[in-house]
Amino acid sequence: MIILAADTSLSLLSVAIVRDDALLGAIALEGKGTRNEKLLPAIDWLLAETGVPRTSLDLLAVTRGPGSFTGVRIGLATMQGLAMALGKPVCAISTHEAIAFEIGDAIIMDDAGRGEFYLSEFRDGKELTPPHLAAAVPSGGVVSVADFVQHRNVARACARRAAQIGAAGELARYADVTPIYVRLAEAEVKLQQKR
Repeated sequence: MIILAADTSLSLLSVAIVRDDALLGAIALEGKGTRNEKLLPAIDWLLAETGVPRTSLDLLAVTRGPGSFTGVRIGLATMQGLAMALGKPVCAISTHEAIAFEIGDAIIMDDAGRGEFYLSEFRDGKELTPPHLAAAVPSGGVVSVADFVQHRNVARACARRAAQIGAAGELARYADVTPIYVRLAEAEVKLQQKR
């Protein structure tokens, strides 16, 4: 199974292609341009670099947050569009689940801004606590998303988890492409405050 995966929810945009569990290619980008400007060119470059034609893709995988509101939407919309054009399924997983797949049992923590954190907990490959907001980070067993992206490719982790999901026949459980925002966007908060 050849899987194209993307993560646009974090500060580093990443794209990866795996065949079963073998990495064919991966890229991570940071810079001034928006994720919208970078995602499709990154996908095209990676497909060309690996020699994988779009028609050979079996599955498209994407993270759905938590993370950048705009980034999450861009990743989901782009991968859904490609999947529809190619007639292929989409596997959408939380950004935290992709990371936990690579590192095992942990509390995954990401800075949510406003002095808060996104936290979720994984044990034995299962999500015990879904992403939620917290004012403090517990001690012990915490993995920082910021540290993870400095050393590993989130899209690769997403692709590897999607391969496992596909092999287990569980793709239907991961067809929901609803973004995981955890909290309202700042504009929505301001709108509610005006009411």
